[in-house]
Amino acid sequence: MANASTETITCRITPNARKSEILGWGSDEKGRPVLMVKIQAPPVEGKANEELIRFMAELVGCGRGQVQLIRGASSRVKVLEGPAGMSEALNKVC
Repeated sequence: MANASTETITCRITPNARKSEILGWGSDEKGRPVLMVKIQAPPVEGKANEELIRFMAELVGCGRGQVQLIRGASSRVKVLEGPAGMSEALNKVC
């Protein structure tokens, strides 16, 4: 559960991309913000999840241990928890 020092973001990923990259912000069917992300890794044996965590931590400038997958391990829509200010940092690279 997110607290004052963490925040959650929802991502919709596309695995097997040529390179890992942020496509920008979109919205889900209820109008909530969703970060659209292409991931270079295939969706097998958790490789895409590992790459998503590594990629997001790199973009935000924090350690991999600070970004966690809290929902959606086997779905294209994933919820990540990371340090407070994560969405602001991601806005700067979008």
